[in-house]
Amino acid sequence: MRLHDLKPRPGAKHRKKRLGQGESSGHGKTSGRGGKGQSARSGSSMRHGFEGGQMPLIRRIPKRGFSNARFATIYIPVNVESLNFFSDGARVDEVLLRQTGLANGHSSGGIKVLGDGKLTKKLTGVANAFSAGAREQIEALGGVCELPAPKAA
Repeated sequence: MRLHDLKPRPGAKHRKKRLGQGESSGHGKTSGRGGKGQSARSGSSMRHGFEGGQMPLIRRIPKRGFSNARFATIYIPVNVESLNFFSDGARVDEVLLRQTGLANGHSSGGIKVLGDGKLTKKLTGVANAFSAGAREQIEALGGVCELPAPKAA
């Protein structure tokens, strides 16, 4: 095979849409611009959100109030059933959970252990938060629920 033998893959090349080339071309008369009006004129472009002089939606809706969403604590959830993966007496913390792939993603709040499923092993759980059901299951088997040491500023 030589350089002059190279061709694009079938279906990779399309014929350019040729506007204004007569009615039988399929793109004649209005050339895909619809009927008359501002958008049919040459050089026409309207800014994003322009509604033809009508008060735009973004300016019609109220903009007062406060949302706590940007300050909310977001945890990565880990169910207690997935902690059965570890051996008896293990100390399970965020680093270990991330290494095993049980806790993925970025979260400023850390890990929260939830009570879904059934725990069968005694272990020490180190997480930023525990649901009441998870804490109950871990402590019922003689395990311990610990909060991580606060990070030095």
